[in-house]
Amino acid sequence: MPLALALFQPDIPQNAGTLMRLSACMGIPLHFIHPAGFVFSDTKFRRAGMDYLDRVRLIEHVSFAAFDTARRAEGRRLVLLTTKATTSAYAAAYTPNDILMVGRESAGVPDTVAARADLKVRIPMAEGLRSLNVALAAATVLGEALRQVGELPGA
Repeated sequence: MPLALALFQPDIPQNAGTLMRLSACMGIPLHFIHPAGFVFSDTKFRRAGMDYLDRVRLIEHVSFAAFDTARRAEGRRLVLLTTKATTSAYAAAYTPNDILMVGRESAGVPDTVAARADLKVRIPMAEGLRSLNVALAAATVLGEALRQVGELPGA
């Protein structure tokens, strides 16, 4: 099973489209956890994903509970990207079974969802700065995880 990316109830269509494009380009599945703050026909969403949206291995889940049940049944580890983590994304050891999950741009994930994560990681950054855009954060950690497990396409 390859690494995968999960979007928890995204609320900005441009970021979701960008992350779907990232998933297509990196050759990994994308888990889309509903509800989203937009509809898939949103023009901004389609523009950000460009013509890559048809190449995404998209797996939609009606809720986090449905996603969590499915990923546990497959023996997948959930790695949550969060500013509240103490473990650096660069100190973590990733496996091909991992699903990297990002939260909503406006609110991250609820504590009940964070509690279900097997590992929580943060991206180290300059003091006094809070966070990266969710698409940038996902790309940063995904690149490191793919490098570690030897799944970078074309490398």
